[in-house]
Amino acid sequence: MTPQTSPTSQTSPSSPTSSSPQSAAGPRGRVARAVTTRPRLLLLLILLLTAGAVVVGGGVAERMSSGGSQIPGSESSYATAELERRWPASQPNLLLLVSPRDGTRDVDDPAVASEARDLARQLADEKAVLGVVSYWQTEDTALRARDGGEALITARIKGDEDAVDDALEALEPRYRGAHGAVDVRLGGPAAVRHASQEVIADDLVRAEVIALPVTLVLLVVVFGSAVAAALPLLVGIVSVLGTNAVLRVITEFTDVSVYAQNLTTALGLGLAIDYALFLVRRHREELAAGRDPRDAVAVTLRTAGRTVLYSALTVAVCLASMLVFEQYFLRSLAYAGIAVVLISAAASLVALPAALVLLGHRVNALRLPVGRRGGNPGAGWARLARLVMRRAPLFAVGTVAVLLALGLPFKDVRFGTADDRQLPSSTEARVVQEELRNEFPGSPGSALAVLVEERPAAKALAEYSGEVSRLADVVQVAGPAGRFVDGKRVDDAPPAIGYVSVLHSAESASPQSVSLVKKIRSVPASFETSVTGPAAVLADTQHGTAERLPWALAVIAVTTLILVFLLTGSVLLPLLTVVVNGLSLTAMFGAVVWVFQDGHLSGALGFTPTGNIETALPVLMFCVAFGLSMDYGVFLVSRIKEEYEIGGDHREAVVLGIRRTGGLITAAALILAVVMVAIGTSRVTNIKMLGLGVGLAVLMDAMVVRALLVPAVLRLTGRATWWAPAPMRRLQRRVGLEEEARTTYPDIPTRTERPVSGRT
Repeated sequence: MTPQTSPTSQTSPSSPTSSSPQSAAGPRGRVARAVTTRPRLLLLLILLLTAGAVVVGGGVAERMSSGGSQIPGSESSYATAELERRWPASQPNLLLLVSPRDGTRDVDDPAVASEARDLARQLADEKAVLGVVSYWQTEDTALRARDGGEALITARIKGDEDAVDDALEALEPRYRGAHGAVDVRLGGPAAVRHASQEVIADDLVRAEVIALPVTLVLLVVVFGSAVAAALPLLVGIVSVLGTNAVLRVITEFTDVSVYAQNLTTALGLGLAIDYALFLVRRHREELAAGRDPRDAVAVTLRTAGRTVLYSALTVAVCLASMLVFEQYFLRSLAYAGIAVVLISAAASLVALPAALVLLGHRVNALRLPVGRRGGNPGAGWARLARLVMRRAPLFAVGTVAVLLALGLPFKDVRFGTADDRQLPSSTEARVVQEELRNEFPGSPGSALAVLVEERPAAKALAEYSGEVSRLADVVQVAGPAGRFVDGKRVDDAPPAIGYVSVLHSAESASPQSVSLVKKIRSVPASFETSVTGPAAVLADTQHGTAERLPWALAVIAVTTLILVFLLTGSVLLPLLTVVVNGLSLTAMFGAVVWVFQDGHLSGALGFTPTGNIETALPVLMFCVAFGLSMDYGVFLVSRIKEEYEIGGDHREAVVLGIRRTGGLITAAALILAVVMVAIGTSRVTNIKMLGLGVGLAVLMDAMVVRALLVPAVLRLTGRATWWAPAPMRRLQRRVGLEEEARTTYPDIPTRTERPVSGRT
């Protein structure tokens, strides 16, 4: 089969300045002219926009929320809303753990009891608080530690998450600490959430402090020039600032998770630096080939710029797939991800080229005694590619086997939800929750609530309550029919409530508690019921996520296939890209289970394993890591396609593509891994898992998949890699984004100097 070559391959590229690339027609030519003709005006406009973004996005963290795990329209969501409306004190979110200051006393000591009752009355008088219940009021043994050394005051801070956080900040200094004969520590869902937000905010600042200088050092090593190294870092900073402004605007219309800022920082720095690194490297190649700075920028935009555009679109689509999920935790991360990708691409394709025009050959100024000096750049990558292609079956099978083996632990994954053990062990909110787990027969903060829809007969409600109390792990059931333990009524005084509270001993974020929810929902009743509580929310989240996951995967697969086809004009290559990218994530998912679920390396990494993985986190990690893998995949196949169109030799095109991009992709992966690992230094386990997991996926993709698996697979597929039916080929050409022919480079003989071998 005769290879399809572009018209540019018929002419010698040995004279790069023979015609001005700025005069090219089409949209990319117009963009190049716009960027290169008025660079000062363009940079001034970008500077003003960045300054505005700093002002607009400055208070974005204060407007973000920390929830978003509930599935709208689910049974637990409905029951929660109804309980909030009709019995707002039904589910306490604030717990005061009261203990005698004198260790020889217990909570029934008269002095301790008197002080505790005063605290409960004071708390009940707070405007933001309702539903205060204490052990000393009810003598409920579920609110007293088994050894009598501690007891609880429970309450509900009313309002949405922001109102709860504001009220908690005002209450903490008044109630925490010593009060006469007792000491008070604060816990409960509100305190855990508030502590998480504070820790995340502090950790994000530390991550930025770690990532920025290390990234700058790596860029200096890559370029050997302080000026060239500074450009990608500046683009990354502009990207982060711009995305913060976009997120601030989004918060005016919908809820945005506080975790979105971590994603913004990681992707903003990582992707913007990747794109800028790719563009600056290509620009310097064009300068070295003898082009005028303006022409070099124009060619860079129409070659590497095209690749950056396709890469950004692919990553954005992967992140946009999270919009199919209903919980705003994932949806808000999609908003953040799409914004940061598009802003990173825009800054790289507009601001960076304008700066390169103004700098001219000074982009190589301030050379430092680091980085590659002389030699034959890319020779090592070329040798590796030739070795892999000579033993293609061995490398293909071996690499796939290793990747699948690394992913095996994921078959034992157990999904749960985040709890207080996400926090550092010294955090007060976590200490309180640990006490509740270890010393109390059940935790009010994790109790389940069964909403009773109508007024059933007293006998029917008593039978239902007794049946629920017989279930394994149920400590007691309390409701309008009284309090029940093991099927027997222990308190005939019915509370003035219209719901049934189920206190249980199972951890709220465990498969055991999810199983209990399913059992309660299956208990027959002559009236309609709806179950909510932390375990019910988890059960509904797992069901809703599993229901929407195939749609998200379909969005990623279909759009990836389309975009890679438009980039390459190949039918086979998009399919290979999707499969190879999926394999590149196996090590990440295996490590997540082996390390964070099973607890290996927990001491070294400083976290407490809970035996399960946050339900939504693998979805987020897949979308982010798959998008970043596509980023490097697009860089590589775009350059291989360019080489193939010039010479028509498939094997040599693969070698030259890897030679030209191997070091670049590795450098970009190292920089992005540094950013992700910096995020992974967080003291919150889920953020640590996200950062370290995605960082591992990026390194595996760049150093194993792109270096070993891709050349082996392309050697096996041969020139069939580039085949497409004639109608599809015409459709792809009609898009009008064909790659420009590259110039010649001093270290690689041109096709006119080295005959095509004809090998396939």
